[in-house]
Amino acid sequence: MESPLVTTEWLANHVDQPDLFLLDVSVDNVVGKEPIVYEELIIIPGSYKVSIDHELSDTETAGIHVFPKVKQIQQVAQKLGLTPKSMIVLYDDQGIYSAPRAWWIFKSYGFERVFILDGGLPKWQAEGRATAANHLEPNSQSGDSTYERNPVAVKSSKDVLSNIDSEESTVIDVRAEARFYGKAPEPRPGVRSGHIPKSCNLPFMNVLTSDGLTFKSVDELKALFDAQNFSQNASFIFSCGSGMTACIMLVAAIVAGYQNVSLYDGSWAEWGADASLPIEL
Repeated sequence: MESPLVTTEWLANHVDQPDLFLLDVSVDNVVGKEPIVYEELIIIPGSYKVSIDHELSDTETAGIHVFPKVKQIQQVAQKLGLTPKSMIVLYDDQGIYSAPRAWWIFKSYGFERVFILDGGLPKWQAEGRATAANHLEPNSQSGDSTYERNPVAVKSSKDVLSNIDSEESTVIDVRAEARFYGKAPEPRPGVRSGHIPKSCNLPFMNVLTSDGLTFKSVDELKALFDAQNFSQNASFIFSCGSGMTACIMLVAAIVAGYQNVSLYDGSWAEWGADASLPIEL
């Protein structure tokens, strides 16, 4: 699979490309890492804003960041004039945080040329590149493409529960170690502490550089996964608090050469809130 990442240098050289759509998919609520706080809106010039919380989440279904329905993808595509073959570059204002989530959404719905800006807005700014204060206003109502979600891209709690016995996939929980072992309280009320039985813990910050802004190198990511003794054909289900940071680890696995990856969309916010589901500490 082609790398899901592009560099700030690459974007600077291609940002004016006519068929490129630059999407700001930053979120307001950052959990699991110290957020970068901005006093005013700063963006990369030529960006459209797409909201993960509203446009790319199923707000009609109970839960946090529920994977969007087909009709929502169609609405976003029509608003911006996207097609499954459009070149899309996604970034967020934390470096690497919410862009991997948006990437997995677009990829799961069949978009072929979608990429994550490694380092996002912070790296772009740090390099002294031009910024802007307003997003572009979409003016397209075109696009008659049809979309269908890859059925293996997203797992339900039922799938994960069944996997405890079958062990067909390794469930990787990317929350901090203290939350995984129930030694730190969950940030959401009504959610139990602990983890999914037989899951393993690999905190998402482990795949990012020390400043938390970019992914580690390909060799470093391969070494990290190799240290877990995973086979190259291993199948993974990634989980976190609400399905956001799990996608960071999912992308890291793809960069490291793994292909059989999926997301437990409900993640611990769903599992920990359901007393009928088993937990371990």
